[in-house]
Amino acid sequence: MRKYYPNYSIGTDAYADIPMVCEKYGTKAVIIGGMHALAAAADLIKEAVADSNIMITGVFEYGGEASREHIDELNSHQEVIDADMIFACGGGKAIDTCKVLAQESNRPFFTFPTIASTCASCTSLGIIYHPDGSLREYSFQEKPSEWIFINTQVIANAPEKYLWAGIGDTMAKFYECTTSACGDNDLDHSTSMGVQISNLCARPLVKYGVEALEECRNHTPGKALEEVILGIIVSTGFVSNLVGIDLNTGLAHACYNGFTVCKSTEDHGHLHGEIVAYCILILLKVDHQEEEFKKIYEFSKNMGFPVKLADIHATIDDMDAVITKALSGIDVRVWPYEVTPDMILNAVKEIEQVAL
Repeated sequence: MRKYYPNYSIGTDAYADIPMVCEKYGTKAVIIGGMHALAAAADLIKEAVADSNIMITGVFEYGGEASREHIDELNSHQEVIDADMIFACGGGKAIDTCKVLAQESNRPFFTFPTIASTCASCTSLGIIYHPDGSLREYSFQEKPSEWIFINTQVIANAPEKYLWAGIGDTMAKFYECTTSACGDNDLDHSTSMGVQISNLCARPLVKYGVEALEECRNHTPGKALEEVILGIIVSTGFVSNLVGIDLNTGLAHACYNGFTVCKSTEDHGHLHGEIVAYCILILLKVDHQEEEFKKIYEFSKNMGFPVKLADIHATIDDMDAVITKALSGIDVRVWPYEVTPDMILNAVKEIEQVAL
C-alpha cells in the first residue's frame, strides 16, 4: 500500500512559501473556504502570490456544509473548473469540501488552516454530510494535501474556543491509539510508527496547553501555540494517515457518541473536543491508568475542560442511554478487551467522586 504525507510551513510568515511550493503545479489557483476563514486569510494569500506566476482565478465560499450538493455547486463555476490547483482555507468542513473536490477531479490541493481544531488539513480522509448536517459518507482517498500552510498569526486571531476544543479532541488520539494497539502484537511498520508518533498528540499539549491558550487569547503566537498547533494538525494528521481507521478512534469517541443522545448536552452546544476531553477521563478510569488519570484530571481543570457530568449538562440518570449508544457503534471494535456497561458507569461514578 502506498502512503503519502504532506509537508508544511509554519509561522507568521508561512504564506511566503506559497510561490516556491505551488508554482510547479500550475499557474491558476482558486481559493475556497468558510466566510470567516476567507476574511482572515484570502487577502494574505493574494499578497503572497502577487509577484509570482500564480494567478488566483476566484474566491468562493464552500457553502457552509461539506456536502455533495456544495461540491457540485462549486464545480459549476468556470473559475473553479479552470484552476490547476485548489487552495482550501478554513476549518475541517471547508477543507474536507475542497479535499474531495480536488481528489475527485485529480487536482493538487493545498490547505490553509485558519483554526487549530482538527487534523483535516493533514489527512486524506474527507467526511461528507447531507445538507441538513447528518453524516453521509467517508471519502477514503490515498493522497492528502501537497502542503499545509500554517499561519500562526491567523490562528492566534481566531476565537480561542476552537484551539481549546482542538486540544481536547487531539489528546484522545494518543490514549485511544495506544490502548487499542495493546491487543495486537503484530502491527505492521506504518501502524507501529503511527502508534509511536501518537505520543506527540498528548505530551506537548499537556506541557504547553495552558500557555498556548493564553497566547491565542492575547493574539500573540509564540512557541507554546506553535507546539500545540503542530500537535493538533500535523502529529495527529500523520497518525491518522499511518494507522488507518481501526486505531483512529476508541473509547473516548465512543463515549462522545453516547453523549450525543443526551438532549441537555446537545441543547447547550458543547463542542466536540470539549466532550471528548471529559471522555478521556472515562477511558483512563476504565483502563485503570490511575496515575495518568490524576495528571490529565489536573490538566483538564487548569484548561477549564469538563471534569464532571454537570459540566456538560448531563446526570447519572442519563448514563444508561449514553452507554447504550456508546457501545452500539464501531469505535471500540479493536479494543483489547470487552468494555461492559458497568465498566463505563463505574468509571463515571468514580470521576464524580473525585470532583466532589
